[in-house]
Amino acid sequence: MTYGFRKASGDLSDDESTEVGNVAREGAQRTATTQSPDGPAKVTITEIAREAGVSVPTVSRVVNGRSDVSPATRARVEDLLNRHGYQRRPPAPRHHASLLDLVFNDLDSPWAVEIIRGVEEVAHAAGVGTVVSAIHNASGSAQQWMTNLRARASDGVILVTSALDPGLQEELQRLGVPLVVIDPVGAPVSDAPTVGATNWAGGMAATEHLLSLGHRRIGFIAGPPRLLCSRARLDGYRAALESAGVPVDDALIMPGDFYHESGFTGCNALLDLDEPPTAVFAASDQMALGAIEALRRRGLRVPEDMSVVGFDDLPEVRWCAPPLTTVRQPLSDMGKLAARAVLDLGRSVAPASPRVELATELVVRASTAAPRDR
Repeated sequence: MTYGFRKASGDLSDDESTEVGNVAREGAQRTATTQSPDGPAKVTITEIAREAGVSVPTVSRVVNGRSDVSPATRARVEDLLNRHGYQRRPPAPRHHASLLDLVFNDLDSPWAVEIIRGVEEVAHAAGVGTVVSAIHNASGSAQQWMTNLRARASDGVILVTSALDPGLQEELQRLGVPLVVIDPVGAPVSDAPTVGATNWAGGMAATEHLLSLGHRRIGFIAGPPRLLCSRARLDGYRAALESAGVPVDDALIMPGDFYHESGFTGCNALLDLDEPPTAVFAASDQMALGAIEALRRRGLRVPEDMSVVGFDDLPEVRWCAPPLTTVRQPLSDMGKLAARAVLDLGRSVAPASPRVELATELVVRASTAAPRDR
């Protein structure tokens, strides 16, 4: 098993230097035989490059059928290869991928570990290595990751709540690298299959649970608006209120980013309202834990003074005080499904559906109760 964490930053060798290393090992072995009056003459890939007036990596690209060579240069090199009778080495048959790239926007959240666990289980069973990377917002980070990917000849990419610009998407397609997306950021990435959860239904179930307990002023701490899953959870919250005939009060909706600090800040802002809510639904477990800490620092109890609901069902929330009511999304199963899909694509097996959503489930614990009279 090959398993490593790699950040897409730092000094990286470029694609051409990688090819030079490969060709230096193989160039002397790749020969062609032509007939001359004096007998057979062997021509190496290095001599082809010299005669064509190009670099050895350029000839290697032509030999390997890559498209990043100008038409005129390709024609000149192909003519020399044919004239000298250069015999291309047939590619070794590949029956399955040998290395997968799992790419996150960051690795700071426990839910990333759950997805990694699911991907790794499938990859390990298939004899496939996994490289985990983080593409940050820093300039050039994604380009550096792509350079790394080309150098290690990855056989598949699983992209998690991250965005690739169209140029990098096209590069993956040109290289023939299969791509599967977990929780797409916005519009679908080209024709890549996507894996997600029923976020809208989960948001609605969480809000309906609080409504069933008698809550009518329910605060909501949202996730990043750029993410489809965030917007779907907010829409589910709104839909449940409207279905119950409860007006949606935008003053009860606080911005967040899925992390503890924004849950803490958002809950404090809700508590500072002239009429605070009796319950809070946070769009992630981490924000829910941040909200509980804000309540604790104000001397308020959960659920006696305020009910709290999260989203994710991370392993630790069943052990917090009190254990957290939350919406379980099958993060590990999402990783497993994405890994199977990208391995199938590597075998030219098309997915049964381009978009798969796994069911969420409300898990009721001790952090929710009927509102007390104020």
